[in-house]
Amino acid sequence: MNELDLHYPPDACPFCNIASAFPASSPSASSPSASTSWEKLRASVPDDNVANPEKTSPSCFIVLASDEVIAFLDILPMTRAHLLVATRGHRVKVEDMRGEEGREMGFWLPILAKVVSKVSRSTDYNIVQNNGARAAQVVPHVHFHIIPRPETMPQIKSKSWTMFGRGQRDELDDDEGASLAAEMRAALREQLEKLKNDSKL
Repeated sequence: MNELDLHYPPDACPFCNIASAFPASSPSASSPSASTSWEKLRASVPDDNVANPEKTSPSCFIVLASDEVIAFLDILPMTRAHLLVATRGHRVKVEDMRGEEGREMGFWLPILAKVVSKVSRSTDYNIVQNNGARAAQVVPHVHFHIIPRPETMPQIKSKSWTMFGRGQRDELDDDEGASLAAEMRAALREQLEKLKNDSKL
């Protein structure tokens, strides 16, 4: 591993802190269908009373907390509903991901892309993933950006860097972040319900 990849040790990683603050939930043992894949997936979407942004510093606006994957709002979003999708375990680059992490990431990315599209009301979006400091990776923990591209884009000064997560970005307001994350969790539950009804779960 190159020293350029190690900005800080894993125990200081902000994404690992988020993963610790929002552990994967198990379906209720009292539920008659607790062993079904549907119940397990549904339990991966935190309830609003569990999704307290102040569990971490800075605040985290969580959308998904599954066994292997977490998703939360970017606190310096490029556009509204800019979502980060990360491995739960500390993996620096995609090449470091384990099999189950890759499978679960592959399952959640298309579903979360639909959620971002619905909430942002934009059918166009980028999915960006950087590996290493020279590739513009700021946090050395595997994560994908889902960045909506609305018809009316904000004025961005450094257009050449926008796709890679750089450029003009404003800090996410806490109240707006909490409201937006709750809306995205509701949209995610709807997407899972559609999958269940389509007999894909």
